[in-house]
Amino acid sequence: MSPAVSLVLFFSSCVLLAAVFWPRWGVASRVSRYRKLEERVLLEDTLKHLYNCEYAGTPASEESLAGALATPRSVALRLLVRLEKLGFVRMEDLQPTLTREGRKYALRVLRSHRLWERYLADRTGIDPADWHDEADRLEHRTSREEMEDLAARLGHPLYDPHGDPIPTAAGVVPPPSGRPLASLEEGEIGKVTHVEDEPPELFRELVSAGIGPGTRIRLLNYSRDSVQFEADGHERTLSPAVASRITVEPMVESPDPVRDSLADLRAGESGRVIGLAPALQGPQRRRLLDLGVVEGTGIEAEFASASGDPVAYRIRGALIALRRSEAENVRIQRFGPGSPNTPLQPVDEPTGAVS
Repeated sequence: MSPAVSLVLFFSSCVLLAAVFWPRWGVASRVSRYRKLEERVLLEDTLKHLYNCEYAGTPASEESLAGALATPRSVALRLLVRLEKLGFVRMEDLQPTLTREGRKYALRVLRSHRLWERYLADRTGIDPADWHDEADRLEHRTSREEMEDLAARLGHPLYDPHGDPIPTAAGVVPPPSGRPLASLEEGEIGKVTHVEDEPPELFRELVSAGIGPGTRIRLLNYSRDSVQFEADGHERTLSPAVASRITVEPMVESPDPVRDSLADLRAGESGRVIGLAPALQGPQRRRLLDLGVVEGTGIEAEFASASGDPVAYRIRGALIALRRSEAENVRIQRFGPGSPNTPLQPVDEPTGAVS
C-alpha cells in the first residue's frame, strides 16, 4: 500500500472516530444524552402517574403504571426500584407511594405540563386533541426558571384548559371537586368544571360539541344508549362513554334566564358575558380576553357596518369591532324587557375551571 493511500486511510479513520466519539457532538455522545433523557422522561412520568393516583384516591401498582406508560411490567418494576433508591418512592406492601421529595418533584412536572397546555390553548392554533401530547413533550425539557417565566407570561393561571388545577410554585393544589354529569337529575343544571382529555378521540367529540370548562349544562335525559342535554341553550346528544368524561358543579337557576350568542344582539340591545365557547381557542380566544370579553362583563351592540359585518360593541366604555364568526363564540345572557339581570349562580364557588 502506498504512503499516500495509508495517509488517506489514517485521516479518514480519525474523522470517523471523531464523528463517533467527539465528547459533545459525536454520535456516541448524542445517543448517550438521548438515552438519559428517555430514562428521565420515564422516571418523571412514573412520578406523575403516582401523584395522579394519589390525587384521585385510587391505589397505584405495577400494573397501573405499566398501563399508563404502555410498557411491560418488568420496565415498570425497574422504574419503581430506581425511584425508591433515589428516595422519591416508598414501597409499602408492594404498593408504591410517593415520599415528600417525590411528591414535590411530581408537582413540578405536573405544573410544567399544565402550564404548557394553557399556553398551547391560549397562544397557539394547535388542535385541542394534541395539547396533551405536545405538553408531555415540552414538560421534560423545561427548566424551573423557564417554567416560572412561562407562568408569568400567562398571568399565573390557576387551571389548565381541561379544568385541572395548576400546582402553584409552592406545590399547592386545591382538592378535587365536582361530580359526574350522570349524577345530575333530569332538568338539573350544572356548570362544567372539568373534561377528560384522554383518550383524544373522545375529547375531540367534546370539543366538537362545544363542551368545556365553564359550559352550563341542563340534563334532559340519561339512558344506556345516549345522553341528551342542553348546553348554553343548544341541545346536544352524546354517547354515555363521551358524557362520562364530563365533571360538573350543580347550580341553582334564576327565573328563566335568556342565553344567546353575542351575534344575536341587535343595535341597542345589551347583555352580560357568561363565557366563551370551548371551541374558541388560540389567538382568537386570547384576543377576546385581552379586549375584556370575560365572564360577568356587560356588553352592548352599538351599530353594524354597512355590510352588517363586523358589528361595533361597547364594553367597559370602549368600542370594539367583532366579526360575526367571533361574536358567535361569545355566550351572553341578554338584558331586555322582562329579562332578568342575574345569571345562574353556583351552589358553591366552583374550584375546577376558569374561563
